[in-house]
Amino acid sequence: MIFSRKKSSAEAVVETSILNKETEGLSQGQIVRKRFLAHKGAMIAVFVLSSIVLFVFSSLKMKIGPFTYPGWWKYGIEDLSDLALDGCNDGLVGCPTMSLRPTWLGGEGVRLGEHPFGQDDIGRDYFALVMRGAQRSIMVTVIIGVIGGVIGTVVGAIAGFYRGAVDSILMRFTDFIITVPSIIIGSVIGYHFGNLGVAFLALYLGLFAWTGLSRLVRGEFLTLREREFVDAARVAGATNRRIIFKHILPNAVGIIIVSVTLLMSGAILLETALSYLGFGVVAPDVSLGSLISQYQESFTTRPWLFWYPGVFIIAIALCINFIGDGLRDAFDPRQRRRITRKDRQNARVAKKANAQL
Repeated sequence: MIFSRKKSSAEAVVETSILNKETEGLSQGQIVRKRFLAHKGAMIAVFVLSSIVLFVFSSLKMKIGPFTYPGWWKYGIEDLSDLALDGCNDGLVGCPTMSLRPTWLGGEGVRLGEHPFGQDDIGRDYFALVMRGAQRSIMVTVIIGVIGGVIGTVVGAIAGFYRGAVDSILMRFTDFIITVPSIIIGSVIGYHFGNLGVAFLALYLGLFAWTGLSRLVRGEFLTLREREFVDAARVAGATNRRIIFKHILPNAVGIIIVSVTLLMSGAILLETALSYLGFGVVAPDVSLGSLISQYQESFTTRPWLFWYPGVFIIAIALCINFIGDGLRDAFDPRQRRRITRKDRQNARVAKKANAQL
């Protein structure tokens, strides 16, 4: 049996004083920013995701409207070159030329080579293909997350706050959409609108990706609308709009942030699944999922065609989840930072110094 020591009243006072001292004189925005910056996992994820986005979108030449931005990589997704016949075992062609083992460890030295990720069947540079696929997958993730997050939050907030007939109509409509599997909805949308481009595909997918978030927001609003601070706001004459946006929504932002990040990480997996089935991004454009689908038969012979798209998919999804965890801890006023032994010692030293003065 494990026994836990109860906190004494003095320890509770010390912890309360530490927490109050940290937020003393700070606005709500400053408190949120300080808590988020103190979350190590979230900050590492922000750095990694920012590096991935900068690395991916700066690598290839991009044309946005009348402007063309040159990339730092010399190949494009349509450039063809001769298949590399050397450097491969078992008679394979197009092997990666990147080497990360230095010569003093018995390797070929740290170098990228002509085609660091290898080449595909017709000689295209696979590094350029992976970079373009990562660009498209990130765009899908952001668009679906924004559209699904806004629609889900609005629908759930209205249903949970007003209840009654409004709640019944909105939730029955939500239940109807939930009964249809997302992969089927995505397949139909991808089949009809996939040829319009990745932005239109993500837009239509976002219109059906909000259902789970709306139910979570509704449940949170049903609980928060009965709290004392909402009753006090009504007595003070606050309008329903002010109660929703100024009192209830800040207390529900934690669950919204977590749900949106889960939605975004699930969006990249949904796009990968649709492209794998042939209903996502269509040729000549590529995505990470379409690359995996296109070279599925080469898994046993040329596994690097799966490694690099898979690594980018996992890295992006994990970074989004870690950032969401940090934002939840920062926004949720009910989250309390863990008090360390060093914090308690500093608080006792400060208390003794004040007592001597």
